[in-house]
Amino acid sequence: MKISMVSEHASPLATLGGVDAGGQNVHVAALSAALAARGHDVTVYTRRDDASLEERVRLCDGVEVVNVEAGPATAIPKDELLPFMGSFGDRLAEYWQGDRPDIVHGHFWMSGLAALDAARRPGAAELPVVQTFHALGTVKRRHQGSDDTSPPERESLEPRVGRGVDAVIATCSDEAFELKTMGVPSTRISVVPCGVDTGLFTPDGPAEEKGRPFRILTVGRLVPRKGVGLTISALARLVDSGRDDVELVVLGGSRPPAEVLDDPDVQRLLAHAEGLGVADRVSFRGQIRQGDLPQALRSADVVVCAPWYEPFGIVPLEAMATGTPVVAAAVGGLIDSVVHGRTGLHVPPRDSDAIADAVQTLLDDPALLASLGAAGIARTHSRYTWSKVAAETERAYLRTLRAAGRADRGGRAGRPVDHADRADRADRADRADRTDRAARLPEGVAGGSRRSAGRSNGRVSS
Repeated sequence: MKISMVSEHASPLATLGGVDAGGQNVHVAALSAALAARGHDVTVYTRRDDASLEERVRLCDGVEVVNVEAGPATAIPKDELLPFMGSFGDRLAEYWQGDRPDIVHGHFWMSGLAALDAARRPGAAELPVVQTFHALGTVKRRHQGSDDTSPPERESLEPRVGRGVDAVIATCSDEAFELKTMGVPSTRISVVPCGVDTGLFTPDGPAEEKGRPFRILTVGRLVPRKGVGLTISALARLVDSGRDDVELVVLGGSRPPAEVLDDPDVQRLLAHAEGLGVADRVSFRGQIRQGDLPQALRSADVVVCAPWYEPFGIVPLEAMATGTPVVAAAVGGLIDSVVHGRTGLHVPPRDSDAIADAVQTLLDDPALLASLGAAGIARTHSRYTWSKVAAETERAYLRTLRAAGRADRGGRAGRPVDHADRADRADRADRADRTDRAARLPEGVAGGSRRSAGRSNGRVSS
């Protein structure tokens, strides 16, 4: 089928780690590529934020990114993009008039707004629209209060998007519950998690050298709600308890490595570390290329993900896929992805003492580290590969098309496809994929011995 992804602020071409670049960029890029691998034609529409960008950029076979003219061609914080969604919708309608998709998939609430605007115009046959929010304003306001920078219109417009689209794909069970409270009918909600590239994020491969015997790692944006300050406080508590063998590496932010100290969030966090007397144990690396991230993750003994709230969170999956245990705040999607006591440990949100206790427990128990690491590898391969996520997303599309009474034109082949037959073939392909992944699991994962057997290079025991 011909699929139009709409991702107004999160381009699949963007650098990770900036204020508005993160998990959604990865999600849109990887899901689009995985759907293309299943035979679909995918076009990703994103707002042009750089005048030097070509209008159309090929991402991979079957996926094209279209940089849409909507507002000035410069970087604008996503919470300031609402005034440009009208022109964004106008341009989408123009594109779709000449190249009609079978289905539209909006990512984030403003993308959904523009997608609905373009797909529901008078005089045009309505296009089926599926929506993934990635984050909900109700949850953001609950946790950030007056610090929430969302436009005030979000409070009324976001629920309208949820109720107006044909289907909503939530990324976790917690989000599905929130959607129901917003008035989205449960019959139109599917839960499909984010995925992880298990070909890139593997337990085997090079790992960075550590500066101390044990390394804690955090990855992502450095805005306060991501909880990096809590992790620094936890490090200070570990040091105060007598540990002289642990360091913290912080990846992400709004600046490249050479300019990392110019990042206001790094300056804030560095001042926090200096005030606690642990600045010499904290290393800020700035933005990191996705291809370099596995090597960093393999160097860590524990990855800490301590957000105040988190719609899903891809970093825990990336850590688990490399065999690195995760200490995660028990919020949002982290409750689903990290299994307490099996692939990592849950801690209460905003509790630096609990983070310190959990890290201490893991660092003091190499056998537990190895067991959690092996289980994390197995879980990502069985539940969170992008091929599986794409198969589940495809089934959600097919259900939506069937309910709308629309024909699927068959993607690149261009032939009409019976929905029931396509769904059956999707199920068969998914079962075959699971069998193939099981055959490709690293040796010893099922028995929990891979990390201890294959990582005696200092990752756990040094």
